[in-house]
Amino acid sequence: MDMIKNFIYAGVGLATTTTEKAKETINDLVEKGKISDTEGKKIMDDFFKSTENTKEEFETKWKKLNDTLTSKFDFISSKETDEVKVLKSRIADLEEKLAKSTKKVEAKKAITKTTAAKKTTTKKTTAKKAAVTK
Repeated sequence: MDMIKNFIYAGVGLATTTTEKAKETINDLVEKGKISDTEGKKIMDDFFKSTENTKEEFETKWKKLNDTLTSKFDFISSKETDEVKVLKSRIADLEEKLAKSTKKVEAKKAITKTTAAKKTTTKKTTAKKAAVTK
């Protein structure tokens, strides 16, 4: 599948480069006075129309190919979908466990802080009583 994606990206890049070069060439011809501005616009319009038609044909062929591959090879769509469902379920379970663990840790920290604060207060009170007794 990666090879097909790379092929498509290469095609898109080629189309973009071709469009840019065509625009540059037409602009150069207009600037040099070899064709009129109107003719340049007409040429570009014709170019874009033919490009659009080619794009639509390509998309149609790609969709047919994709549908054919998907129907012939079950593993492309259904197994992947099943695997993704299983993985999503496992991720949800792990997130739930992580949330519970985080709550337990936060609760222990809160208890520890409360206990430490009580001990500090008790020590200060004991120290004050001892100072007053002397």
